[in-house]
Amino acid sequence: MEAYAPLLVRTRVPQPSLQRYAVIQIFDKLRSTPSILNSISDFEREAITQCLQSSSLAVVDQSVRELCRLVKDSKLDPSFALLELQSSLEGCPPRFVNVFVKGIGFLVRFGFCTRRFGSQNFVDAPENHPFIKVVTCRSEAQSELVQQVVLFVVHGKQCGIAEVCDFLRPLLTFSVLRACSSDSSLSSFLSLVIYSLMSLCCSLLHEANPLLEMLIGCLRCFNLRGAEDLAKVAIFAEFLVDAYSVVLRHIVKMGSMVTEVQLIGVKLLDALLTLCSDFEKRNIESKPVLELSRRLLSFQIELKLQYVPQFSSPMLSLCVLLAQLELEDEKLYVLDLLAYFLRWRLQDENVVAGAACNLSDLSLFFFPIISLMSSPSKTVNQSASQFLLMLEKLLVSHSTTSRDELSVQRGSSFVSKPETIIFRILQHLWLQDLSPCSFFLNINYASGNGNYGESGSKSWLSQLGKYALSFAERHKSCESISSSQEVMSTEISFLLGALAGSLVVHQSLGSYAIETLAALNSMEPKLGVPLLLAVLYYCNLLRSNIKYCDELLLKLLTMLSSLASNSAMLPLIYQTILPMLHKDSNPVLYATAIRLLCKAWEINDRVFGSLRSFLLPEYFVASRFDRTIATSLAASLRDICRKSPERGVQLILSVAACIECSVSTIRALGFQSLGYLCEADVVDFYTAWNVIAKYGQEYSTDPMIAYSLCSFLRWGAMDAEAYADASVTILQLLWDIGNCSTVNPLWRKARVTAIRALNYFEVLHMERSIPDFRDKTVKLLIRETDIQVLQVTEELQTKIIAYEHSTRQRLVKKTRAPRSRIEKLLEVFPRVICSSGKSYTARMMPGTALFHLQVNQNSNQGKSKVADDVFAKYHNMLKDVAASLYLSRNIVIALISLQSWKSFMQNWLNEYTSTLDVKASSTPLDKISKAAHNILKSMKKVAEDSIPRVAENIALAIGAFCTILPASVHPVKVMASKFLLNWLFQYEHEHLQWSAAISIGVISTCLHSTDRQQKLECVNGLIEVASDSRNILVKGACGVGLGYSCKDLLTRDVSTDNALDQGSFVLQEKSVLGKIVRTLSLTIWQLTKIPSDLLVSLSEYKPPGLEDDNTKATSEVMVKRDEDVRDDVWGVTGVIMGLGMTASALSRAGSYNAICDIKFLLTSWMTQADSLLIESSTGCQSSNMLLSTGACLVLPIVASVCRRVEKMSDNELTDLLFCYEDLISKLQLQKTSNIFHHNQLMASCVGAGSLLACILDDGLVSLDVQQVKNLLGLFKKIYSDTYPHLVHLGAFLGVVNAMGADTGCTPHHRSEIIPITFSEEKELSNINAPLLSSSCFADYLLALIQDMFLVAQDSSDSQLQAYASWAIAFLHQHLCSKVHRDEIASSMPIDQNFSKDAAILKLSTWMMQLDYSRNPSHVNTIAAVLKCLSSAPRLPKLDWGAVIRRCMKYEAHIAEFLPKDSFSKKRSLRKECVLFSLAHSNKFDQLLSLLDELTSLFRFRTLDLITQSCLLFRLLDLTRIFSSSRTKLLLEDIYEFLSSPVSSYQNYNIQQKRFLQLSCWKGLSNCLNEASLDTSEYLSGMERCMEILFGLLPAQPTAAFSKQELMLSLEWNESIVCLGNSKRVWLMDLLRISTVDRDEDSGAMLKKMLAISQLVKLGSLPLTELANLKSHMFNTQSQGMWKFFVEVTAALQSAEGSMKRQWLISVLEISCMTKFPSMALQFLGLLCGCFCKYMPFLVLDPQVVLVDLPVTLSSLLSSTKWRGVADAAVSCLWTLTVRIYNWVKTLTCDGHTPDLDIDPTEAEMSNLLMQVLLDACHNLKEFLPLKNQLMLANMVM
Repeated sequence: MEAYAPLLVRTRVPQPSLQRYAVIQIFDKLRSTPSILNSISDFEREAITQCLQSSSLAVVDQSVRELCRLVKDSKLDPSFALLELQSSLEGCPPRFVNVFVKGIGFLVRFGFCTRRFGSQNFVDAPENHPFIKVVTCRSEAQSELVQQVVLFVVHGKQCGIAEVCDFLRPLLTFSVLRACSSDSSLSSFLSLVIYSLMSLCCSLLHEANPLLEMLIGCLRCFNLRGAEDLAKVAIFAEFLVDAYSVVLRHIVKMGSMVTEVQLIGVKLLDALLTLCSDFEKRNIESKPVLELSRRLLSFQIELKLQYVPQFSSPMLSLCVLLAQLELEDEKLYVLDLLAYFLRWRLQDENVVAGAACNLSDLSLFFFPIISLMSSPSKTVNQSASQFLLMLEKLLVSHSTTSRDELSVQRGSSFVSKPETIIFRILQHLWLQDLSPCSFFLNINYASGNGNYGESGSKSWLSQLGKYALSFAERHKSCESISSSQEVMSTEISFLLGALAGSLVVHQSLGSYAIETLAALNSMEPKLGVPLLLAVLYYCNLLRSNIKYCDELLLKLLTMLSSLASNSAMLPLIYQTILPMLHKDSNPVLYATAIRLLCKAWEINDRVFGSLRSFLLPEYFVASRFDRTIATSLAASLRDICRKSPERGVQLILSVAACIECSVSTIRALGFQSLGYLCEADVVDFYTAWNVIAKYGQEYSTDPMIAYSLCSFLRWGAMDAEAYADASVTILQLLWDIGNCSTVNPLWRKARVTAIRALNYFEVLHMERSIPDFRDKTVKLLIRETDIQVLQVTEELQTKIIAYEHSTRQRLVKKTRAPRSRIEKLLEVFPRVICSSGKSYTARMMPGTALFHLQVNQNSNQGKSKVADDVFAKYHNMLKDVAASLYLSRNIVIALISLQSWKSFMQNWLNEYTSTLDVKASSTPLDKISKAAHNILKSMKKVAEDSIPRVAENIALAIGAFCTILPASVHPVKVMASKFLLNWLFQYEHEHLQWSAAISIGVISTCLHSTDRQQKLECVNGLIEVASDSRNILVKGACGVGLGYSCKDLLTRDVSTDNALDQGSFVLQEKSVLGKIVRTLSLTIWQLTKIPSDLLVSLSEYKPPGLEDDNTKATSEVMVKRDEDVRDDVWGVTGVIMGLGMTASALSRAGSYNAICDIKFLLTSWMTQADSLLIESSTGCQSSNMLLSTGACLVLPIVASVCRRVEKMSDNELTDLLFCYEDLISKLQLQKTSNIFHHNQLMASCVGAGSLLACILDDGLVSLDVQQVKNLLGLFKKIYSDTYPHLVHLGAFLGVVNAMGADTGCTPHHRSEIIPITFSEEKELSNINAPLLSSSCFADYLLALIQDMFLVAQDSSDSQLQAYASWAIAFLHQHLCSKVHRDEIASSMPIDQNFSKDAAILKLSTWMMQLDYSRNPSHVNTIAAVLKCLSSAPRLPKLDWGAVIRRCMKYEAHIAEFLPKDSFSKKRSLRKECVLFSLAHSNKFDQLLSLLDELTSLFRFRTLDLITQSCLLFRLLDLTRIFSSSRTKLLLEDIYEFLSSPVSSYQNYNIQQKRFLQLSCWKGLSNCLNEASLDTSEYLSGMERCMEILFGLLPAQPTAAFSKQELMLSLEWNESIVCLGNSKRVWLMDLLRISTVDRDEDSGAMLKKMLAISQLVKLGSLPLTELANLKSHMFNTQSQGMWKFFVEVTAALQSAEGSMKRQWLISVLEISCMTKFPSMALQFLGLLCGCFCKYMPFLVLDPQVVLVDLPVTLSSLLSSTKWRGVADAAVSCLWTLTVRIYNWVKTLTCDGHTPDLDIDPTEAEMSNLLMQVLLDACHNLKEFLPLKNQLMLANMVM
């Protein structure tokens, strides 16, 4: 400091020159200091400070100069020097201020030019700006600071005028904001600096654009709080306009940069109009600014500048402003501005490229300008008229604009404002380039899937109309309305009218737009007069300039009527319509005016007086020669009578005049009018009919009169009883019209109406009036094919059936029907056969004895002795029969013996149980169990001590005994199976093995589900013996046993068993099935050595769903055995029968290919008859001979299974029967002693009879009667001829098998015998019912049975007698079961007695005799009959199972006989079959069995798509008719069907899958909805189904705008309904979002979130569940999240206001933390858009909602109910803005690491996010503190 002290002393001398010199020396000394640039010492700083704070002006001036020189010479840091000058400025005297300001100005210029100072440094802290520091610390510095600002601009422009503006912007915004707040001292500085900058703009023309843009931006910073602020803004705006005008004038003279300057003018005009809008919101007069806008625009026109397309934005702003303004003088200003624009645009020679307007742009102004025509001001009217003329001229000259041009214009706007929102949706509507789901209206007023096939624009107009009507209705009823509707104002209604009005001139949307305009009138009554003027103007515009606009003109005129809802509009409507009603008016206009008056009356009854005066009778007389006017009058009269009969009856004479008119149309309308009056009972029908009856007889010439007449005549049903005679005529008229057979579509409508009218009458009256009424209605139904006529005929027929049921004879016991002669003959059979004594019968006819020998109880003994006696007698009988019954190593005889033993063992068990004495506390089951133990014990003892023949029979008897035991006695069955298994492994005893093998197979099918291990032992034992045994007969018996074992595989319900779950049990049974099929296939190959690829395939069979079944191990075991086998035909036959018997289990496993392989093998073996005959005649034998015998026996079983799974056609079945007949004929012709020939003949007879019964029992195929008689005749020839007795037995069995008896040799399901007692036809050429049920076979069968009876009585041949009686015994047993059922039925109240003329009986007869091979009926007809029968309360006792099975196949067969076009409109016959079965399954077991079969998994997989969906949809009905265990199995099957990879479901395309899933969802939903249904037992199965269905749903639903989307949308909707009915705990567990969902599969998470949102919207879950998803909503970036956001927003529509506001704050808070702020802002945009007033204009698009956020958020927070959360919301918004701003800076600045809290993928949207947030904050700046406003103003993109 000592070095500077002398020099500092010199600065105090009074001589200024010396002072300056001293200062120079001080700074020279500082300059020479080497370290001053890097660091300055305290002494040096003190020296500088003393110099700057000197009291001498010379010292201070020189010090400032020297300091600046040091900086300039890079000897001193500019920041240090600037700091020193600012510090000295704060405390200096006023006279020194300018010196310091100049120094600061220099340093700022130097620092700016050397890039030391940048604008970004002052964004966060504008108070650090050097100029702001100056202006805030010393007010005296303002004038000098202005000069420094000017110098800064002039010197800094070389570095870029844009950078200069950026640097000065904080100063200007600070000045504006402070001047508008509290610091009025800055007002003068603001004026000076702005004026100076304006002057610079005029001087620096090339740099004027950025300066003007900066100044225009300052307009946004003004806070308008009062008149003072308005004055400041006005002055500032005027300065801007003047400066711009000067710049523009000079630029035009220069001839360069004109377009660029014009664009600045566009921004200035936009800013001015924005100010006007702000003024209007604050009720501030906007005329000064509007005047400036006009000056700005007129100046450009004066300079003859070209129009640029960017001016369209200010034009749209004027449209919005026009909707906001209320004062007419302000509207006049706006109108003048629009006129300026339009005149400018009309100057075609001045239009630049791209500026030509398009039709959509122009049309938006029609409605706003038209509305001004209602002003009382002549000036306004004149201006509006002139504008409309110009607009119309421009509209006509620019009628088309390409889509590309519109698209470019649409995408040009980045910043969203209300006008851009409106213009965007307008262009979308014109282009029709959006789908119906792309609008916010879909959220607020969803209409389901009604938009299917409709364009987005039409959908928007339709939705808007519904929205407006809903709004009006809610206001009328004072109901609560949504937030968006609460803020609905006249402004928005006006804008909606402008938008809809602009589309009136659209080529395809005009009619929709007119309907929408009419709806807007209901929403806002103030629009009434503008809409009326719009109608008149558009009518004139369309008529003058558009061709083919008649439809639009009618729509417009119809809109006049809708305006009548406002009574104040009626005088104006009258003034518009009445001129068209002059007498000399054009007829079309006159007719139209009448219709308009009528429509207006429908809305407002006050119009009736005027309307009535034109509907007097004389008007009808006067207008009879003008059909147009007459039709209009009649139609109006009809509408009056329909809507208000009280008004209509006042015009009854006019109605009569219509009916008396000779013109058919007028008369038809008259009948309709009178019908409406009669319906309301204001006119007596029969009184009116008496007057007009003569006019009703002339209907035959015109279907329109017939239709109207029928509509009228139906009201005669009310008093038909009182006017019996008149009603007869009426009913005959209706019947004649309904029964006519014309194909004219108009007559079809009349027929439908006539039949529907008949339904109004009672059946009693119809029977009285129409002869043979019931018969005629049946004939009408069965001959009709038209769907519409059939539907009404169904209703009529259903009514008749209900009437028959209600009037039937009641409470009468049913008497047994007369027995047939066959029954009477067989009734005496036991007495005749057993007349020789029991011992003789048991010894000579053992098979018959098993059926008919019974013991006589001695009642005199004690009960225990009686039981012992009964037991002993049956025991002895057992031994006698077993000793006399020879099995002859014949599989067939063994099987029929087994079947016979069942009857004997059942009698023994029943008799013994009834006499057994047990403890009193014992239950009946205990008695049965004890009796069974005793019987089995005695049988085992007999078997062990007997000869082989007896042992064989006892083994079969044990098997039969187990089949008749109840399930509760399963320990006895297990004991028996273990005993027989012991016999099975005694390889040295053939007689024990082969009979035991058959019985073991039989027993395994009836073991209890808990005895699965024992069943496995039985099967494994049979497989082992079949593999190891060298005895061919034993192998065959094991094959039969294995075949029996397959009968119950894959059929058991083990859901209650905890030892093994269902899945593993099914897999275990599939494994057993695979082993059986492979074992039998390999055994056949081993025994026959025939080459067959199909056998090889079967030997490697693996059931579907079984991954590893160890097939190779089985093959190796079998192949390596090569024993020397003996030829044993019955052994091979048994193995083949076993393989065929596996077919049913294979079908349940879904192995349809394996079934077809077996069918093909067996058929091929059987059809080799010719070669067999040649070989048998030579006495040799081949492998084929061994195969054909078994094939003949088992083919009926395989054919039955193939028919059930639809793997065998009718032709195949009839061909197979023909093969049997042909084979038997050829075998019968050959007389030989070859045993194989005899065996083949026996097997053929047995198999043929069984196949015939199978075909006729099912009733699906019609057989030729003569063919059947020929086959039965062959049987008779064979048993009458000289053949071995085994062949005779085969013929006998063939006969009784054909009649339906179950002989056990080819076991399959037998249908119940139900004779058709109502059929009197004797000579039928075809038969499709069981033989014993067919009347045409009664005499033939009686003769055949009589012949067999005679043989059974002939003792000359005891063996033949025994076999004949045995066969008859089977038939007797079969008929006895029927008699027993009839006796049970006879004890019930009569419910099956039908009169001969009963409609239900005739329809049932027709269905029973349905045959597609002869005159096939139409599918529609059959479906209609079935539907009638479905609704019948009772049905005749027929084989409905066969009828329905035949109908299910009918549709496929009839296609061969009918032309293809006949199926263009047909009903699903299979679906009707299912519905019929569901309706009557509780009364008919055949139908229940059919449903059980159809719903079993193996059969369900083979059904067609429609039938599958019907069964799934009717799941509720199935649960009602099925048991609980069967329902559980059904649900398991559904789950398996949907989830199994081998299911036929996987073969469907995506749409078919969707269809099935939808049906399943509906079915489950119906079950869960049914309150009366106890679903708790099988709820877990339903939940499993819902889980798999939910997993099959796509990640997100779509709206229904195509067939694919429709199905998907329906499925989603139905799934939500179904899930909403489920248990809450299970549902929340299903929808819980796990870590796996978040990390691995975003689709699964999204699906669950969507489901939750839709369940909340449905009301099934509380809104709090949505709140729990917030953590997932905004932390994921996915396209699918958008759909979820939309769903959440829709769910929030019904929430309380506080909940909505809380969601808004929460989303803003989350957006400040989430890694994906764009997702949060998208949802925020949705939320704000839904609840703000601009909702109807908004488009649902992820990016568009972001762009619109500034408008929607500010609009929402400005509303009354949301203002309470505005401060909190804006605070969060500001935090987010700062966060994004800082993040964007790190992205744009090199060397900065991006913010790790924001995901890098967000960088693509950084600019958009930043701009959106800045605009939003600007719109909400009034809620920001001044500091934040300053920072906001300086945030520039």
